[in-house]
Amino acid sequence: MPIYEYECKACGHRMEKLQKISADPLKDCPACQSDGLERLVSAAGFRLAGGGWYETDFKTGSKKNLVADGKTASADAGKSSDSSATAKSATPKDKGAAA
Repeated sequence: MPIYEYECKACGHRMEKLQKISADPLKDCPACQSDGLERLVSAAGFRLAGGGWYETDFKTGSKKNLVADGKTASADAGKSSDSSATAKSATPKDKGAAA
């Protein structure tokens, strides 16, 4: 269940409330008993800890991830396309010599 933040328009009282997503927003301020309580939009807090999907999703070989090495996927893609272009250019020469 998420924790929602509320603020009263009348008195400025702020509070947090643990509620179900399907629950209706609170309306009555517990400090001044007015009906000016509004739900605030706030950033969600979460923490990625330990080994998990973010560490293993883009794993190549024995490397954990490319970001830790300071490389980018485009740099690796350029290297593989260069080697494939060299292989393709070598292939026609071999065919021409055999014919």
